Amino acid sequence: MAVPPPTAPATRLSHRRVMVLGVPAALAMIILLAGATGLVPGRVALAVAVGGYGLVAAAVLVRAALAIHHADGTFVACRGAGFVGMGGLATALTAIVPAWPPPGAGVWATAGLGVAAACYSVGTLLLPGAGRGWALHSRRAFDGLGLGVSIAFAGYLIPPVKDAHAATLPVTLITATGIAIVLVSVLRGTPHRRPAIRCGAGAITVLIGLSAVATLVTLGRGDTAALALIGVPLVAGLALTADGGSRRDLPLPPLEPRNPDQYLASYPLLAVPAAVGVIAAIWHLVEVRSFDPTSIILGIAMVAVLVLRELLVVRDIRKYAGQLQTAEAHFRSLVAGATDLTLVLDEQLRIRWQSPAASRLFGLSDDEVVGKAFRDLIHPDDVADAQEVIDSVLAGEHADGPPALVTARLRDGAELWRDTESTIADQRSVPEVAALVVHVRDIGERRHLERALHKLSYTDQLTGLANRRALMRDLLAYRRRAGRQGTLLVIDLHGLGEINDARGRETGDAVLIEVGRRLRALLGDDDVPARLGGDEFAVLTADGAVLAYALATRIATVLAEPHQLPGAVVEVHTSIGLAELAGGADSDEVLRHADLARKRARQLGLDRVEWYDPDVEMKLNRRMDLEREVLGAVERGELDLVFQPVVGLRDDQPAGVEALLRWRHPTLGTIMPNELLPIARAVGIAADLDEWVLDTACKHLSAWSTGDNGFWLSINVAPRELLTARFPDRVAATLRRYGITPERLVIEVAETWIAEDVPAIVASLSGLRKLGVRAALDDFGAGQASLSHLRRLPVDMLKLDASLTNTAPEATPGSGPAVIDVVVSLGRRLGLEIVAKGLEAPEQIDRAAQAGCLYGQGFALGRPAPAERIEAYLESHRA
Repeated sequence: MAVPPPTAPATRLSHRRVMVLGVPAALAMIILLAGATGLVPGRVALAVAVGGYGLVAAAVLVRAALAIHHADGTFVACRGAGFVGMGGLATALTAIVPAWPPPGAGVWATAGLGVAAACYSVGTLLLPGAGRGWALHSRRAFDGLGLGVSIAFAGYLIPPVKDAHAATLPVTLITATGIAIVLVSVLRGTPHRRPAIRCGAGAITVLIGLSAVATLVTLGRGDTAALALIGVPLVAGLALTADGGSRRDLPLPPLEPRNPDQYLASYPLLAVPAAVGVIAAIWHLVEVRSFDPTSIILGIAMVAVLVLRELLVVRDIRKYAGQLQTAEAHFRSLVAGATDLTLVLDEQLRIRWQSPAASRLFGLSDDEVVGKAFRDLIHPDDVADAQEVIDSVLAGEHADGPPALVTARLRDGAELWRDTESTIADQRSVPEVAALVVHVRDIGERRHLERALHKLSYTDQLTGLANRRALMRDLLAYRRRAGRQGTLLVIDLHGLGEINDARGRETGDAVLIEVGRRLRALLGDDDVPARLGGDEFAVLTADGAVLAYALATRIATVLAEPHQLPGAVVEVHTSIGLAELAGGADSDEVLRHADLARKRARQLGLDRVEWYDPDVEMKLNRRMDLEREVLGAVERGELDLVFQPVVGLRDDQPAGVEALLRWRHPTLGTIMPNELLPIARAVGIAADLDEWVLDTACKHLSAWSTGDNGFWLSINVAPRELLTARFPDRVAATLRRYGITPERLVIEVAETWIAEDVPAIVASLSGLRKLGVRAALDDFGAGQASLSHLRRLPVDMLKLDASLTNTAPEATPGSGPAVIDVVVSLGRRLGLEIVAKGLEAPEQIDRAAQAGCLYGQGFALGRPAPAERIEAYLESHRA
């Protein structure tokens, strides 16, 4: 772990440490130099310099240990500083022994060396980064003990002077053991921080110096000047131990060591002591040819320590072997129970190993896979893409990112291809693996679900047809085909809302399902039927204009047929718009064109088919503008009435007038009734317009001074307004308001509307007749069932359609004159007054008069004009 840069408080501590340790060290060195030059006795200089500086170093270390001991857990040093400080104190006391030698000074010096060695050994074991736990510290102390005994044994055998070394053997043994323990502690610490190394190096230096002092005192040479020179490494060692052991600016150590005994095989702790002892024994045997009891005891102790440590190593090896076996068993259980297949590939991409899941999940045995090339399992169409990904892995492109992903079909034991997804990890840099590791997952079920979801996202759930998204996708595909013609049909159903309201949504859904079935039955294999939503459908066909129009006509006919449903028979109608695929800039515009054509078809009626052209959009825009503005036309005074005279064909005198509605639009000009009335019915104000026409026309009639109570006014009324219960009351109220006799008002009903509800029309007209109001059947002859309804309707007047009078004058079988003669004859027999409409030429007037028509109406007799002109017209004819 990297040491962070020191903070400001840590920098101040470092400066204080330099002052506290550096100045006394300099003074101690001066005293020692004085002792070495003879200015001061050597033993006195040693006692003063080393003893004094030892106390300073001990104070610094103990203070640091006390501060660390009372820290709140964020401090990162350890109790080792206290033991190292005690070692410094023992060093100071041992340095005083030569100056004031007590009886048995050698024993005291050796004892001081032993205490110092023990303190330094324990302190370095507890330094930061040295690990935790008594077992770990005991093992390292035992390793140091074995190394120290071996060195002491070698040191005892190699020198030639036996007596001296026999006396100093305890010093040698203590020194070697202490140095060995400190050395092992420092080398085994993780991480190897510089402060710990400085502390260990200082402790080793101090132990060597104390060993020299104890040796001289034991041999009776404690008064020599050499003691002052020995004090120099002692002061230097104490300075190193105090500096390294009292550091407080270190990062937190890891909570647990990575592996407390991971260095068992990292250092030759067995080989070095054994080699040292063997070499020393061989040299001693060659030179001396015999061993004394002390050397034998040391040798036995060395061998015993080495054997015991070997036994501990064997125990650790067995322990770790058991742990590895357990981990391997866990790994095998995980791999065997995994839902992924694991393959190991060599550099040539051959399969070296496969997990047990291969036979369980894919039905692949080791004989079928191991030794084969990985590409042999991949589908031929997917080999190129997989090889590209593998090559990128071999090139190291995924070294710093996530594992490479390969999607391919793999062959299983039944020779079937499965959809799989594989991750490839490059483990060639790991010595234990040195291969590519491939994890294969069967994604067949996921792909099946994806395809099912994809199908659902492009399918209408009710009808099973394509939805709007699928239609737009296919429409884009059609347009991309070079030279491919095609047509889009948009179909709108009418009447589905009423079915839902009257019979429930279940019936409405059944109608939609039946519509989808009928559409599929009418289309070819290349055509695409779709439901756009609600009651709107579409068909995408490759047919051109003629065939597409014919198809649309068939669709309108088939969908208009009654739908036989359980417990109900319902009918729907359609409006169909067509647009060529090549007519739009994109798919959205083609759909918009077809939808505009569909709207235009709806404006023109039910079961209509319309092509899109630019005029359609213009007409739609005009229609929408009119629908928006007609709502306020009455309030703005934009509505007007014109009146067309009805003239008697016998006396050429005006018998009445017909009120015709006009919308004087400020920008679009005059809007005629054939355009205005459908718009009024669409926006729901047809009844309001009829009421306005009735009131305004009666007001003008009351103002005209005709002098003839037989002069009548006719107005056109829509069937929906005629069938309301309040209509007769409103008519009666209007006649009373303007003082008009009921016989002068004629209510006209178009013959083409009669078939909508004949009984209701008959009842409404009967109610008007009771008031005295007359009724006229307008546009008689335009329908296909005119004669069948004529006897049932309580009408007083027939207004013949212009088609009966605008015919050639020759009387040929089946020609117009014969028809008009029959119609007029029938009307006169029923007591009806006949009005011939659309008379635009004198010949037509003569033809109507010859047929027996009493009245005529048309441009040849009088054009529609405002009320003022009609009043003048009437005045001129009366005069």
